[in-house]
Parts: sequence; structure tokens; C-alpha cells
Amino acid sequence: MLETVSINTLLIIIGVLLLLSAFFSSSETALMALNRIKLKNDARHKKGAFLAKKLLDKPDRLIGLILIGNNFINIAATALTTVVAIKIAGDKGVAYGTAILTFAILIFSEVTPKTYAALHPEKIGYTAAFVLTPLLKVLYPVVWGTNLLTNGLLRLLGVPKSIASEALSREELKTLVIENDLINPDVHQKMMINVMNLDHINIEDVMVPRNEIQGININDDWENIEKQLVSTYLTRLPVYVDNIDQVIGILHIRTILTMLKNQNLDSTKLKRILRKPYFVPENASLSDQLREFQKKERRMGLVVDEYGDLVGLVTLDDILEEIVGKFTSEPGDRGLKIIKQGEQQYLVKGRIAVRSLNRRLQWDLPTEEATTLNGLITEHLQDLPKPDLQITIDGYQMTILETNADNIISKVMIEPPQA
Repeated sequence: MLETVSINTLLIIIGVLLLLSAFFSSSETALMALNRIKLKNDARHKKGAFLAKKLLDKPDRLIGLILIGNNFINIAATALTTVVAIKIAGDKGVAYGTAILTFAILIFSEVTPKTYAALHPEKIGYTAAFVLTPLLKVLYPVVWGTNLLTNGLLRLLGVPKSIASEALSREELKTLVIENDLINPDVHQKMMINVMNLDHINIEDVMVPRNEIQGININDDWENIEKQLVSTYLTRLPVYVDNIDQVIGILHIRTILTMLKNQNLDSTKLKRILRKPYFVPENASLSDQLREFQKKERRMGLVVDEYGDLVGLVTLDDILEEIVGKFTSEPGDRGLKIIKQGEQQYLVKGRIAVRSLNRRLQWDLPTEEATTLNGLITEHLQDLPKPDLQITIDGYQMTILETNADNIISKVMIEPPQA
């Protein structure tokens, strides 16, 4: 029958088959390259995206359909090319025809359409879905039978049929956020990364150390207590007996403002309005503690070690600052200011948290060895710190300027490594 068809007609048919092969090849690449998150969003208001999502919900059927169509078309093109080659050059023309067709399929039906589809997956994928959806309905018995035989063969070979999870790991999600330039401005990107890092940061990394906790000694003279209540910049204060290890409650300053104003407050009344202290373990992650603060409706916790000894204090603000950065300029921060000296030198308080220092200056000082700058330097010195002593930590040149009577570093001059 094909012998009666002209060569020109056969060549036109072969050209059409190559175009159809290019359609199936580009459709497969485009649909598999679609961003699943964007696809779910587009499916709400784009018909093509909706159809593409339905096709991808059953990937085995989609792949079966594409392979059936592509293979049928390529085999038909091969048969017609053989006929044309024989008509033109006899039996020896078959080799030439095979070579030419292989080159044509490779260039025009595989590499070019797949490359274009990979660069424009939505444009190709959403459009192809309009054709593949009705085609799947027409060829469903063939696709179903093919998949049945394929799955049966896989079972005989001991290969289980499993659906790959689309859930992203934490690191994969970080990479997605970092590489996705649609997230704008950069501060939003940083906040998302910081949220995902909360599981890897413990309370001891952000807490106020024990020796820096500001509280009220209930056994102090009432006049001194009253002065402290009036002058404090803090909203909540731990109240203790004689020393900070004996905390009896947490005072919210707002609850005593009226009483202070009317001079109707004393130590007895102060004890009555204290809230029960809330203790948290130092090795808890910030993400866990954030949930606990929300669950227990708390904003402050006293941090204890494995032996139950008080080691610090953590607030909700400390955790939130790990996400959004410094968002307050309370008077108490004046003592923690970082003062730039010259081009590349910074005067820093020794009690500042290393994580805070890194965040505010975009530095990369180690945070595994100590919580505060004082602790970091002392850990590296392996000796008592002294003024004018110099040390280099990870390329950061540090000069101790001042220490207190307890050999705790008060001021440090730091010069970061040159970029």
C-alpha cells in the first residue's frame, strides 16, 4: 500500500511524526520540571496548571501515556523512512535513511524540544496538559494494561512499588529559600532561614548569664528596692531572698505602677503579687522553648542546668531576636553598644553574647565554645585575662582593654580579618 504513496507525501508524514515526537518529548520534560509549589498555587486559577497537576498526581499513568505515544510515533517514522530510503536508493539506502532519521530525531525531536521545555516548563507543561488529558482518556485501556504488566514485572523482580515523598528536608528547604530569588527583600529570606535554625540553637546560646541577671533582693532595705523599681528599664524582674539562687517569684512591673505612684507598696504586698517562677533546661532548643512559652503563656524563664542550679535567664525577646535581629533599643542596651573605632576596629563589651556580635556585625566568630565574648577569649587563653593582652581567634585580632576584680573581661578591641 505504501508503495503507491509518493515520496513527497511520505516525507511530509515523517515531518509531522517528528513534530509529534517533539511534542511528547517536550511535554515529559516540562511536566517533570514544574515547580510543585508554584503548580499548586497556579492550579487555583489556571486551567492548564490544574490539568497538569491532575496528570502529575498519577505519574505512572502520565509517563506510560507519553512513552506509548513517543515510541509509537518513532517506530512509525522509522518504518516510513525505510520505505522512502528503499524507493530512492534501494536496499543500500536503508543505512543512509537510518542515520538521517536518527540525527533528525536527536536534534529536532529530543535535544532541542527538551532543552526549550526545561527553560520554559510552565509555558510548555500547562499547554501540553490540554492535549494529554483527553488523550489519556482515549488511550486509558492501553495505558492501564501497560502499567499493569510493568508493575507485575517489577514485583517479580522484587522491586516494591513506592511513591517518592515530596516532603522537603530542613536542609533542602533552606536551599530552596536561599536559591529562590523571588523572596524579596533579603530580610525576609534571612528571617525564614533563622526560623529553620532555631532547632540547632540552645537556650544557653542566647540566655543572660547568671552573674548578669538583674533582680530584687526582697530582704534589702525597702528604700533601695523602691529606687530599683522606679529606675529599672526591665518589664519583668526575678525576686529572690539574699541571693539569686533563691528566687521566690517573678514581678511584672506593670502590676505595681499604681501602688508605687500612691506609695502604697511594701515588701509584704510585693510578695503577694509575684508570679511563680518558671524554670527551663539550658539544653532545650529555641524552637521547643518558643512553643513552651506560647503553651504556658510565659515571656521569661529561669535557666537551670542538669543539677537544677540556676545558670541564666531567657526571655521571649531573646528568641525573637534570633529570628528578626535586634528590634529594640531599650536603655539597658546602652551598656552593650558596639563602638566603631577607626576603619576596622570595634570596642566591644566582654559580656556581649557571641551570637549577638556575629549577627550585628555579620561576623563569624565560633559559637560552640562559649556563649559570651568574655567566655570565648578566656577559653582560648587558658589563663587569667589581663589588660593589654592580645589574642587572635579565627583571624579576629583581639586586645583586652579592661578587666574587673573577678578577672572578667569588661572591654575588648577587635579587628576583624581583612576580606
